[in-house]
Amino acid sequence: MDIIFGRNRKEQLEPVRAKVTGKIPAWLQGTLLRNGPGMHTVGESRYNHWFDGLALLHSFTIRDGEIYYRSKYLRSDTYNANIEANRIVVSEFGTMAYPDPCKNIFSKAFTYLSHTIPDFTDNCLINIMKCGEDFYATSETNYIRKINPQTLETLEKVDYRKYVAVNLATSHPHYDEAGNVLNMGTSIVEKGKTKYVIFKIPATVPEGKKQEKSPWKHTEVFCSIPSRSLLSPSYYHSFGVTENYVIFLEQPFRLDILKMATAYIRRMSWASCLAFHREEKTYIHIIDQRTRQPVQTKFYTDAMVVFHHVNAYEEDGCIVFDVIAYEDNSLYQLFYLANLNQDFKENSRLTSVPTLRRFAVPLHADKNAEVGSNLIKVASTTATALKEEDGQVYCQPEFLYEGLELPRVNYAHNGKRYRYVFAAGVQWSPIPTKIIKYDILTKSCLKWREDDCWPAEPLFVPAPGAKDEDDGVILSAIVSTDPQKPPFLLILDAKSFTELARASVDVDMHMDLHGLFIADMDGDAKKQAASEEQRDRASDCHGAPPT
Repeated sequence: MDIIFGRNRKEQLEPVRAKVTGKIPAWLQGTLLRNGPGMHTVGESRYNHWFDGLALLHSFTIRDGEIYYRSKYLRSDTYNANIEANRIVVSEFGTMAYPDPCKNIFSKAFTYLSHTIPDFTDNCLINIMKCGEDFYATSETNYIRKINPQTLETLEKVDYRKYVAVNLATSHPHYDEAGNVLNMGTSIVEKGKTKYVIFKIPATVPEGKKQEKSPWKHTEVFCSIPSRSLLSPSYYHSFGVTENYVIFLEQPFRLDILKMATAYIRRMSWASCLAFHREEKTYIHIIDQRTRQPVQTKFYTDAMVVFHHVNAYEEDGCIVFDVIAYEDNSLYQLFYLANLNQDFKENSRLTSVPTLRRFAVPLHADKNAEVGSNLIKVASTTATALKEEDGQVYCQPEFLYEGLELPRVNYAHNGKRYRYVFAAGVQWSPIPTKIIKYDILTKSCLKWREDDCWPAEPLFVPAPGAKDEDDGVILSAIVSTDPQKPPFLLILDAKSFTELARASVDVDMHMDLHGLFIADMDGDAKKQAASEEQRDRASDCHGAPPT
């Protein structure tokens, strides 16, 4: 596993042409832009955790049936400081960096003091966010880095704190039809309060304020939710939205702020300050986007750890939302590099399998309903919401499917009723071995797998003018442990899950985390390309017997 996880990757600064087998749809024109850790050692120093590695951006540019690949390390302040010192000098979540032993005692004292209230890293290695016409590499700290999606050049650094009081923020924002960004962050002991802040970044500068070029200055706080604990806020990686509501899970996977403030002195990582409290509840917060206020009914479920929301929608007075959930926090623990070695199979056994769970929450609970009665009346799920004596509602999920992570959907159906989940297949190991298309309606799935191949998050790209939810392609960057098999971009027909094409590149490609696809054709050009392709298919099939 060191082949995939522990080894530093080389940049591919100049575009290299891929060897394409199969046929790429004519309408597929644009750039797949991805992000993930690529450098795990600097000089003689080594990161402890795979999620700590220095961010390596890479892209596949698809144009007229050809594909070009390039990669480049994010030139963050963290990267530059580490490379200049030839050692890790900026702390990451799982790796605490300490001063050079040659520093004098005053310099060391200052370093210790600065870690009491840490200034987090700008090593933005998790995802790519679109804001207006700009693109940003993101992580879960208050810093993001603007990038050039064509050259992968690192541009200015943005500090969320200049626009909204958050110390941490998710790497999974949502976008409305106008392109406005909706995200969440945690404000730690701000004016004596710790809270979860939902904020909106406009895609463009509002009318009447065009003299201000940056939409960031018009970021607005959408809603704030007080943390149930002042000094132990919940960790969360994503959240859900419907057309009218936001869904936030305050789970008992919590960050101890007091331990975090003293972690540096105790020579412990910030990750050691995260703890899962299995005896506690997971609270379900529902925020009305129209009133910008939380729904007053208190909803909760059993203790669980959720990294990825899948989708959510409204149905017959209820909110239905789907998540990938674990029974504990073993996933994070397994990505310590000490576990990702030759004894990987023995060291990396999840103690709970990621499960696709569907919850249903009643928006207008019947006050006259009997205690213990199920408040969910929709026929589309067996999930329940039981009224309790104190007025709280206990939600129990429907278990849909075991063994998938890194879920994606057709984003045109985000916040709406939907049918398909595209995800990476995992079981007792956290490393994906297959790509899955799960049909929520029929409870069936299609799979792609190949020996010695390790797929990244599958990303759905819709065909122009698509009417069906699964009319499009799946893109996934594949790395291999077979030295005779170079890495490649896989292109699947999203409907049948058959391979359309693959683009192999003789490069040192890394396993990535998340990303997006940037289309570079306008709608009319796409439709023309699609219609030409349909004509080609029709001529190829002319005279063929009916099936």
